[in-house]
Amino acid sequence: MASVGKILRRTFLIGSAAVVGGVAFGAYYVSRPAPNPLQPQEGEAALNPFVLIDQQGITLFAPRAEMGQGVMTTWAALIAEELDVELEQVRVLHGPAAAAYYNSALLGEGLPNKGYDISDFQHNLGEALGVFGKVLNLQITGGSTSMRDGFERMREAGATARETLKQAAANRLSIARDQLRTENGAVIAPDGTRIPYTDLAVAAGQIDPPEVALRDPSDWRLLGKSLPRVDMVGKATGTAEYGIDVRPEGSKFASVRTNPKLGGEMKSFDASDAESMPGVEKIVDLGDGVAVVASNTWLAMQAVEAINVDWGDAPYPPETDGLFDAIGAAFEGKANSTMRDDGDVGTMPEGATEVTAEYRLPYLAHATMEPMNATAIFTGKTLELWTGNQAPTVIRSKVAKVANLDPEMVTVHTPYMGGGFGRRLEYDYAVIATKVAMALPNVPVQVTWSREEDMRHDFYRPGAMARMRGAVKDGKALLLDGQISAQSVLYQAMTRMGAPAGGPDKILVEGAFNQPYAIPNYRIRGYIADLAVPVGSWRSVGNSFNGFFHDTFLDEMAHAAGRDPLEFRLELMKSEHAPSAGCLEAVREMSGWTGKTPDGVGRGVGFTYSFGTPVAQVIEVVDEDGTIRISKAWIACDMGLALDPGTVEAQMVGGMIYGLSAACFGEVTFADGEVEQYNFPDYDAIRIHNVPETEVRILETNRHMGGAGEPGTPPSMPALGNALFDLTGQRARSLPLSHSFDLLV
Repeated sequence: MASVGKILRRTFLIGSAAVVGGVAFGAYYVSRPAPNPLQPQEGEAALNPFVLIDQQGITLFAPRAEMGQGVMTTWAALIAEELDVELEQVRVLHGPAAAAYYNSALLGEGLPNKGYDISDFQHNLGEALGVFGKVLNLQITGGSTSMRDGFERMREAGATARETLKQAAANRLSIARDQLRTENGAVIAPDGTRIPYTDLAVAAGQIDPPEVALRDPSDWRLLGKSLPRVDMVGKATGTAEYGIDVRPEGSKFASVRTNPKLGGEMKSFDASDAESMPGVEKIVDLGDGVAVVASNTWLAMQAVEAINVDWGDAPYPPETDGLFDAIGAAFEGKANSTMRDDGDVGTMPEGATEVTAEYRLPYLAHATMEPMNATAIFTGKTLELWTGNQAPTVIRSKVAKVANLDPEMVTVHTPYMGGGFGRRLEYDYAVIATKVAMALPNVPVQVTWSREEDMRHDFYRPGAMARMRGAVKDGKALLLDGQISAQSVLYQAMTRMGAPAGGPDKILVEGAFNQPYAIPNYRIRGYIADLAVPVGSWRSVGNSFNGFFHDTFLDEMAHAAGRDPLEFRLELMKSEHAPSAGCLEAVREMSGWTGKTPDGVGRGVGFTYSFGTPVAQVIEVVDEDGTIRISKAWIACDMGLALDPGTVEAQMVGGMIYGLSAACFGEVTFADGEVEQYNFPDYDAIRIHNVPETEVRILETNRHMGGAGEPGTPPSMPALGNALFDLTGQRARSLPLSHSFDLLV
């Protein structure tokens, strides 16, 4: 057996799915196979990394993180569909940090196309780029790519396993493989003899997997249906293990403080008061912060707050207004990108009405329900880490460097997450846990951020501004010229990864340049604001602010043209992208849209194409004695192929609610360089009593499969703002809306 340091590999299986005389299958071959993280012991075989069959049963490995979006269930269903097993027959685990689990769809998102107009050649090119995800160790959950990544690979894994098991049975029975069939985890001979997969695993491990053909969708048993979640029982009973639940034997507990003036230095600290508190075991100097190790988490949090620290200043303007002055000033510089430049936007069409507007959106926190946490054991030669994360290979690389270890000596476990939304794409929490563990060798230490520390040390959705100019004539849109300024999430993320940053930032303008409207003169430019506020991916990333900018402005153009806002959009869209138009037509039908609302009721439409999926929403608001309540919502999306309609519906509703919460209440502000929001009372969300009654319709006409986790968020914000305009006549050009409207809280 390989050494513990070379296994990664096996330790993640302990207590979950030990390999006992078994075999692992899976198709992950692109040009050359990545190393298989499931290393066999003597007498075992491990061919590939997604399906493991041993004498205990069948285990499926889902290398994308489960943070409530249902990815673990659908990945398992993709495998089980071809393997001929039911979901209740299998265990599903998250795979270890390994190149074999690379995201094959992520890099294709960077191609400079609009997405909705992608040709077959461009689509195939994007898929071909997936191989570099293996080279770059991009085991990442994000970008709403999980199903596009796994759709073929996981079915191939199941089919390969099925046919290899059939071949093992054929060899045993001395008959041809095509005379056998499979059902419910067994190979069945013509005479009815059933041989369980578990009995064939060892023999199958000695066989080169045959080439396989995937089943026609008309033969699917599981895919395309709403399935019970594999994590449902554990989460309903409280037995599911999240990162914050991890308790290795002998655990100690820690909490942390870093400079509230983000990026500023720690000049000095006095920990004498904390050291005198009973139960405090160690003070750890992190260089840019301080941690306390204690007998329990609450004590650690109290003790770390008792430390007197002299913090240095932040490397950015200390007040919110100063930050937005810098964001606005970026418009005066050179554009970073012009991702769309159709026609001639410099000339105002003769006789046209000019429409202009300026918008401003705030910084936003991720506000995950489970605060940042990580548990680590450092032995001096190895490091074992448990933490909810969206990028285990990145985590492994970063903590290995901190611990001065070969990455193969680091084991990363990825438990369930109580929310990610892009926050857990970062690695700061894992690095801090590693530093604390290094101060207490051979002792497992769980580091947990207080809610206040978590909220005030995020990688925020950047504040953003837009200047929009348009022209309408005879009820039609003739010109749209948009300028967008914000910090670059892409540049910052690449810099933190140690990669060079440069060139056009597509993410900065996504949700604006790639919208399916046939406007003859159409330009979108992006400007990067040079600020040091830490920013990162926030659910739907650039679409989260550009969806509001672009779609709110389209609403303003429609009213300036004297047109019904939904019909105005639909007319521009029909010839450009039929699936998008179909979504608008669906919400028109679902909501009974007439363009007219009675007194006390307002309706707004919103649309954004993002992550390969067009989503249209209609939001209805009502005035109840001066307080405005969001009463109803209708959502239509076109995924191309909905592998689990129940999960898609849940993601569309959840994405909408996340966006509505941000639209109503979300705001991060700065004073003296520090974030002013500490906890949920300062950073509220909509609650059950003010969540709208919602209906979802899932369409499947798109040529290529789109994402589900993020596209529901962007159109919710403009739809709500447009509904409030319909109700009150007041146009929302900045968020949160609670500053301008009396919303139900």
